[in-house]
Amino acid sequence: MAMRTEQGTHLAGPVLVIGAGLLGASIGLGLRARGLDVVLSDSSPSTEAVARDIGAGRLLAELQDAGEQLAPELVVVATPPDVTARVVAAALRDYPDAVVMDICSVKEAILRELEATPGAAPHLSRYVGTHPMAGRETSGPVAARAELFTGAPWVLCGADSSAEAVLCAERLAVDLGAVPARMSVEEHDQAVALISHLPQVVSSLVASRLQDSPVQALSLAGNGLRDVTRIAASDPRLWVQILAANAGRLVEILYGVREDLNRLISTLEDPTGGGSRLDMAQLMSEGNAGQARVPGKHGTPPNSFARLTVLVDDVPGQIAKLLTEIGLTGINVEDFRLEHSPGRQVGLAELSVIPGKRQELTESLTQRGWKVVQ
Repeated sequence: MAMRTEQGTHLAGPVLVIGAGLLGASIGLGLRARGLDVVLSDSSPSTEAVARDIGAGRLLAELQDAGEQLAPELVVVATPPDVTARVVAAALRDYPDAVVMDICSVKEAILRELEATPGAAPHLSRYVGTHPMAGRETSGPVAARAELFTGAPWVLCGADSSAEAVLCAERLAVDLGAVPARMSVEEHDQAVALISHLPQVVSSLVASRLQDSPVQALSLAGNGLRDVTRIAASDPRLWVQILAANAGRLVEILYGVREDLNRLISTLEDPTGGGSRLDMAQLMSEGNAGQARVPGKHGTPPNSFARLTVLVDDVPGQIAKLLTEIGLTGINVEDFRLEHSPGRQVGLAELSVIPGKRQELTESLTQRGWKVVQ
C-alpha cells in the first residue's frame, strides 16, 4: 500500500480504477503520487501489466488471487463509451458501499443506458457522471502522466446523485489538480459537441486531404498546419464511439459548418465578382471574433499577453539555456511555442509575457546575446 506524502489528499481510499489506459493510468499515477492506495483492473492483461509497471497501482486480479477483499471508497470507470454503462452498473452492484463515477466524454447516453439497465436505478444515487477535459493524442498507459489533469476543468454531472457522491467525485478532481465544474448532462454534451467533437472532426477532415499530397508541398508546412491537424492523430476506435454517442448534437453544428462552406465555395468560384471580397473578409472577421472568445491562460482573453520571438540555434541545450536566462530576469513566461524554420538549423521560440514586461525581457535577452526578431 502506498504511503501518504506531504502533498496530502481529500480522499481516504482505496480507489479502484477500471480501465488502465491513458486516463485511467494517469489517475492512478496522480493518486499514488499523493499517497493513496490505487487498485487497477482492465480487460487487457498487457494493459494492466504496463500500468502496474509504471507505478499506477496494484492489480485487482492479484489481490483476488491472494484472497484479499477490496472495499473501495471510490470506483472510477475509465473504459470506452460503448461499455461504460455496463461496467458502471456492475461496479454499483459489486461495491455497494462505494461511490462509482465514470470519466466518459459523453454523458447523457451513459445515464440513459444506466436508467434502462435492470436493477441499476436504485443505486444511481451513488453514481456520478464526470468528464475531465484533458488528454493526449497518444493512447495507452505508456502515455500516462500524473500531471495530466493539473489545471484542467473536470465536469461533474450529478443531478440525480447524492450530495455525498458528488463531493467524493469532486475530491478526486481536486486531488488530481483539476478544476471542478458542475453541469447537467445535456449542457455538457452540447458544450463538448462544439468545443471538442467539432474540432476533432474538422482536424481529421483537413488531415485527410494530406494523404496523397506531394512530399515537396508538405516540406513547406509550418505550425499553422501542425496546429490544425494535431488532434487528427487521435485514436479512431475511441472517436467512432464518441461521435456516435453525441451525433445528434454534433450534426446540428455541422449543418452550420456546411452552410459556411457552401457560402465560401460559392464566393471562391467567382472571387472577383461583386461582393466576393467583402464576403471573404466577413468570413475571416467572423473567425477572428470567435477565436477572440476562447479563454487563454487562467481564463484570460487570448490576446492579453505580449509576444516576442527569439532565434534559437538547433543544437542541444539551447532551449534550456534560453529558459534559464529568462528565469534570471524574474519575468514569468505565460506561454511558449517552438517552431522550426524550414531549411535552416534554427528554431523560433515564441514567448508570451505580461505586456509591461515585453520591452524589459527583449532588452535583457539582447544583452545576453540572443536575437529577438519580434
